[in-house]
Amino acid sequence: MAVSPTIVFPQRRRRPSPASFLSPQLSSIDLLRSLYSLSTEISSIDPPRILFKKNSSSFVRKCCLLSMIFEDIFFQVNTLKFLSPSLMLCFEEMFIVLQRIKALIEDCSNGGSKLWLLMQIESISITFQELTMDLWTLLEILPAKELKLSEDVDELRNLMIKQCCKDKLLVEPNDNGLRFELLSMLDLIKNEIVPNHSKLAELFSKLGIRDSASCRDEIEWLEDEIHCQNDEKSKSDIVSLIGLVKYTKCVLFSASSSSSSNSISDENFQFRRNSSSEMNIPSDFRCPITLDLMSDPVVVATGQTYDRTSIVLWIESGHNTCPKTGQTLAHTNLIANRALKSLIAMWCREHRFPYAAGESSEGLNGVSNKGALEATKMTVSFLLGKLGLCLYPVEMVNRVVYELRVFAKTDSNSRACMGDAGAIPLLVRYLGSEHRELQVNAVTTILNLSILEANKAKIMEMDGALNGIIEVLRSGATWEAKANAAATIYSLCGSSVYRKRIGKKIRVIKGLLELTREGPTSSKRDAMVAILALAGDRETAGRLIEGGVVDMVKEVMDELPEEAMTILETVVKKGGYVAIAATSHLIGRLVAALRNGTDRTKESAIATLVIICRKGGQDIVTELARITTIKMVIWELMGNGTARAKRKVASLMRILRRQATVLEGDVLDEFSMTVALQ
Repeated sequence: MAVSPTIVFPQRRRRPSPASFLSPQLSSIDLLRSLYSLSTEISSIDPPRILFKKNSSSFVRKCCLLSMIFEDIFFQVNTLKFLSPSLMLCFEEMFIVLQRIKALIEDCSNGGSKLWLLMQIESISITFQELTMDLWTLLEILPAKELKLSEDVDELRNLMIKQCCKDKLLVEPNDNGLRFELLSMLDLIKNEIVPNHSKLAELFSKLGIRDSASCRDEIEWLEDEIHCQNDEKSKSDIVSLIGLVKYTKCVLFSASSSSSSNSISDENFQFRRNSSSEMNIPSDFRCPITLDLMSDPVVVATGQTYDRTSIVLWIESGHNTCPKTGQTLAHTNLIANRALKSLIAMWCREHRFPYAAGESSEGLNGVSNKGALEATKMTVSFLLGKLGLCLYPVEMVNRVVYELRVFAKTDSNSRACMGDAGAIPLLVRYLGSEHRELQVNAVTTILNLSILEANKAKIMEMDGALNGIIEVLRSGATWEAKANAAATIYSLCGSSVYRKRIGKKIRVIKGLLELTREGPTSSKRDAMVAILALAGDRETAGRLIEGGVVDMVKEVMDELPEEAMTILETVVKKGGYVAIAATSHLIGRLVAALRNGTDRTKESAIATLVIICRKGGQDIVTELARITTIKMVIWELMGNGTARAKRKVASLMRILRRQATVLEGDVLDEFSMTVALQ
């Protein structure tokens, strides 16, 4: 028999509705072959072992009998001269019902969140009952005489009709008991009562969730499920379940968690730049300033969309124009682009790309409730209670800090609870740990906490916190620890007040420059992003120049051209004449970047050249004009450059034109055609 043209669904994200299945539009032979194959497939499915065992097993048995009926019909069809339209319609409806039965059983057997499945037992049981009635109706109207069914096969049909009529596939008592236990746990947490750990363990064991790994899987399924829900109540219920699983994972299974710092990734926050540049991200999802994936897209007065962090930094640096259009901003109000944010989140889920939306006052996916908040508080209290005792060996402490690290990257509620509960002072004590993994986990947890504005203040105001982070930056045990310390510096620089304070610390500047020169590529990126944030302050830009930032840019220009050029542009813009003098010897490298760099590199390079020529005087303009390739580069940018690059090229040409009277004749002639374009 040929395999039926069944609809293939990915692992469970949401149950397909009846409207998802359409008539197959097959010939009579192919349709009967598909019906036989589909009923055989269902009869071979292993029923679920935890939930809906009775209901699923009942359908598996029915489909075993049904496959025998369709096998007989298939071999009889060649003797029939004609199948009536009503019979074909009956077969097509049967195909749809079997598709739904197969999807429902697989849904209960293989995929998705067990807790959410348990919460839906009433609606799923109703679906089982509806499918039973549909199957009963179709078997009743199946014309045995027209199909010339044998007596044995007709008896099977009548037997199935009686079974469907008799079966009442309601909520199974065991499933209902588990659901009651689950709802009781959620009510306890909502009322700020810590649930009994033994009862919690018993419930999760019955559901097959018996270790940290299965808890993580359950959380992932729930997080996927929340995106498939349309009503707020369902979303709120799922958020509560996520909180319960996180609490259970920590209090029951934290000892089984991996302590390896490489087992999780914190690259999905907005201050990490390395992963997004390596993905084929749609251009509309990238911030026009950083060209990175936007985590919190906002619309400015000109109608352009930017990532909130980038445009805020742009405005705080003293700009009053739109970076993309150059227009003066009528106001600096930022409007959240929620539609684009949802599209970015959907794209990231489809492509398995780590993504965390910008901070919100609400919980996961914009949904929050008291139960989830109380579960979060209980989890934080449990973990910090262990950490505060100082009675455990270093490996146990590392596992606790690791759990806090995972928890701190979840959402704003988790970060707020941890900050309010006093997590930061406890974590700071381990920044100087000789245990390499513990140091990495501690600094990374602080990094994750620092995303929240309230926690930035706690870190900056706590004695020893900033110095501890700087010490990790300078002499951390691993490159990962140093890189995450640099990322923390960047996160703290989100506030202009803190940026000034941090920029006054020479050890920060030295540490970032050292990491950029000596670290691996990923660590260099983190350091350069922090340097870029600091360079937005004019006084700090001067300290960066004194520390050798221009020489550093020259060293890494080939390896990380975009980041290097962006830093150079910012430093030149903020650094005054000292910066011009320091960068004048890079004119040739800048022109080369205009020919070979990416759009972002070219924009920064041409902007840097414009600033140098404006403030550097006649000698620099003359030096630029004498470069033999400059004419070709300008022609290329005028024709193929981005809008910003074209504007900067026009500015550069006006500067060259004003200086043309003092240039040598051959240089003036060389620019005559290009100048005429203005």
